[in-house]
Amino acid sequence: MRHTLPGFIGAAMIILAGCSSKSAVSTSGDASGAGYGAGADGATSGVTVENLSGDNAVAGAVIGDIFFDFDSSALSDEAQEQLKQNAAWMEKNPLVNATIQGHCDERGTDEYNLALGERRATAAKEYLITAGVSAGRLTAVSFGEEMPFDPGHNEEAWAKNRRDHFITK
Repeated sequence: MRHTLPGFIGAAMIILAGCSSKSAVSTSGDASGAGYGAGADGATSGVTVENLSGDNAVAGAVIGDIFFDFDSSALSDEAQEQLKQNAAWMEKNPLVNATIQGHCDERGTDEYNLALGERRATAAKEYLITAGVSAGRLTAVSFGEEMPFDPGHNEEAWAKNRRDHFITK
């Protein structure tokens, strides 16, 4: 029974995420935007910030991901807009902390991608701190290329994997 609980929880999170009717990430056909929030086609697969405010805040909920260009940790205009939304949600939910997971595509060495994932997570963390979120509520970690959202080996998959993923707790 112990071994099936994580699988059950994961399946429940996927089912609940699929029930969302609004996108947490705003993309406009940008090749760098797809994954947990909204895909390049605008399809939603994440939980929105709006769905998680106030008394409805859910520990372990996903707030909007941000995406990066190849070999970059620079925050695009779209990423900054999503981070503003994430900061506003965190302001409404002061007891919730967030882990920012930095991810990369499969290109590059393991060591390089871990360092790039760290720079990406740190860039988002610093932006949120500047936006008023307490540093003590944020943790930045890097997974490099180890946890791809899309296992494909092409530009479409790589664009989905160059991201910061946010988990609340």
